Amino acid sequence: MTTDAVPATATGTLTHRRLPRYAPAVTLALSAAVGAGLSAAVGFSVPAFVVGALLAYMTTITIASGVVEGRRKAVDRLVTSLVYAAFGIALVPLTSVVWSVLANGLPRFGAEFLTTSLRNVTGLHDQQAAEGLAPYIGGAYHAVLGTFLITALATLISVPVGLLASIYLVEYGRGRLARAITFFVDVMTGIPSIVAGLFAAALFGVLFGVGTRNGFAGAVALSVLMIPVVVRSSEEMLRIVPNELREAAYALGIPKWRAVVRVVLPTAISGIASGITLAIARVVGETAPLIVTAGFTSSINNNPFADWMMSLPAYVYSQAMRPLSGSTPEPSLDRAWAAALTLVIIVMALNLVARLVARLFAPKNSR
Repeated sequence: MTTDAVPATATGTLTHRRLPRYAPAVTLALSAAVGAGLSAAVGFSVPAFVVGALLAYMTTITIASGVVEGRRKAVDRLVTSLVYAAFGIALVPLTSVVWSVLANGLPRFGAEFLTTSLRNVTGLHDQQAAEGLAPYIGGAYHAVLGTFLITALATLISVPVGLLASIYLVEYGRGRLARAITFFVDVMTGIPSIVAGLFAAALFGVLFGVGTRNGFAGAVALSVLMIPVVVRSSEEMLRIVPNELREAAYALGIPKWRAVVRVVLPTAISGIASGITLAIARVVGETAPLIVTAGFTSSINNNPFADWMMSLPAYVYSQAMRPLSGSTPEPSLDRAWAAALTLVIIVMALNLVARLVARLFAPKNSR
């Protein structure tokens, strides 16, 4: 009777020829010191320090791993270091944007900012506030209200059209018409947002007169950007529904339309709902289409079908580029940062809602 045994050399290679667990941490500390020295030699700066430390770490850990663990493990450690470095670099702009918005937007953000408008606020008020003679006044309630109304109308337009188009492409579409729809959806996905705004402005100019601007025109412009996103996301979710479910419904004698409504859509509702929510988050911050369609105003407008309507992106643009007081632009810039923070909070909330919806409506696994 014989037994298989692992050769001693293989066992030693797998268990003994490894760097200690503390080797990466020690190497990183030494590399940081090297990076600081190299950066100080050329005039210390944070980017030079980070680049020098990363190069020193990747070089040192790769050579040490090659000597102790072999070429294969050395390459693995090098690639792992590159992946972590890329992840850290990707986080730099994200964290810097979030930090900038929080640092500059929090001082003016609050209940008063969200419940007041710019009605009757002039540059004189900003000058007095900057000199400490009067409190800061003027908020973004009219812009928040306009953003919600315009986005809600765009959603009402886009979701039925996009969802029905995706159902046609997956369940019914065949031949040239389906290929043409797919082609134009792909084209619409990549069009610049200003083109959508110009299209809506031209459409309303032809129908209601040149220069017509209102919230509904902005909603139409946003729907042009939102429809292809809804079509694509819903189409992908419908395609992953197993064909066995459809065939089982057909075997029971259920018409195709009822199978789509009672079987296919409930199965894919989680992904469809999250895709729609992400599409809303994608268009809620669009600026160019709303500037040319909804315009600017400092008053509260509850009717999206009449008169100009302010939105948060247009509010940020107007306060940053056209401050109320040219000599003291700081109050207007503070309002712009607070409105940007409001917009970030809305987008973050929509993304959280998308995750919650995906979890709530996900098909339950049963034994």
